[in-house]
Amino acid sequence: MLKQTLFAVCAMTTSFSLMAANTVVEMKTSLGNIEIELFNDQAPVSAKNFENYVKAGFYTDTLFHRVIPGFMIQGGGFNADMSEKQTQAAIKNESSNGLKNTRGTLAMARTNNPDSATSQFFINVADNTFLNRSPMNAGYAVFGKVTKGMNVVDKITAVPTGNYGMHQNVPKQSVKILGVQVKTAAASK
Repeated sequence: MLKQTLFAVCAMTTSFSLMAANTVVEMKTSLGNIEIELFNDQAPVSAKNFENYVKAGFYTDTLFHRVIPGFMIQGGGFNADMSEKQTQAAIKNESSNGLKNTRGTLAMARTNNPDSATSQFFINVADNTFLNRSPMNAGYAVFGKVTKGMNVVDKITAVPTGNYGMHQNVPKQSVKILGVQVKTAAASK
């Protein structure tokens, strides 16, 4: 009886954890693959926005156009020729979701306007606490985390960079996002 009860509890727990699972995407880059878990429950607007761009194939053949060692790598907005891609409307900043800009997390890139994020994102390569929301800072909304491939992120961080027109910290040899695909969709509630 105890064995059956334990099995039933384990089955219910497993079933619950499967229903609560977040979306997982795989990003193929010219330097290797990165697996990312999106925080669907904690950052629903940002995660859905990113997932919509993924499903539309928007990130295919874009660049990591800004690389700063000890800080972050940024991508998702420029074609291979450094022309900016046309995006959807900007989204609301979710930086008050409690998620922190720690090593391996993904956050929405934006302008000085807190609600200006569209397609661009960055991967933190260090704990960047100064990017978190505070009374004096609107913050940058974390919406995901690298679950596999931080070695690839670190490889991207190590590429030589320079200026390209008005852009700074641009890899001298392009680091391409070849494509991003949903590996596992979040279970609906």
